Amino acid sequence: MKSFIQQRIEESVETKNKLLADEQLLQTIERASAAILQALKNGNKVLFCGNGGSAADAQHLAAEFSGRFYMNRKALPAEALHCNTSYLTAVANDYSFDVIYSRIIEGIGNKGDVLIGLSTSGNSKNIVEAFKTARTAGMVTIAFTGNSGGAMKAVADYLINIPSINTPRIQESHIMVGHIICEWVEQAYFQ
Repeated sequence: MKSFIQQRIEESVETKNKLLADEQLLQTIERASAAILQALKNGNKVLFCGNGGSAADAQHLAAEFSGRFYMNRKALPAEALHCNTSYLTAVANDYSFDVIYSRIIEGIGNKGDVLIGLSTSGNSKNIVEAFKTARTAGMVTIAFTGNSGGAMKAVADYLINIPSINTPRIQESHIMVGHIICEWVEQAYFQ
């Protein structure tokens, strides 16, 4: 059992070391953070979407912005798009699960807003469709994916593709990167 635990921790550390060594990816995280900061300074909002565990991560990160991270400060406009279950189930039932996020982007997405989509494969159809709709609306799109970037790679302004194909390791790194972005944006916005 101990060796199993150690192996999983080593996998997580290895993924993070690969991320740490990827200068291009670090620059993308920096540019994406700056885009979020600029959007917030312009009075825009940050929207999050994901499926399954990535939906939980999206909700977690939205709460870091709208609640607080380290600082006692005013709330920042951020929301996870899957939290209204009546909307979600109605659209999935009446239309298709593939449009649950793109339809709400049509309704509440504004030019200059940021849409952050989390998908370990990068191929979640509902997030890809949301990114297409967001792009049409003039929103900034930031994709949190795994190694290849999947289909989201082609529709994202910023691709944060964690160097792994292992879902748990990708999700762990999504939260770490999300926390880094939240902390930096919070400090920069409230200086």
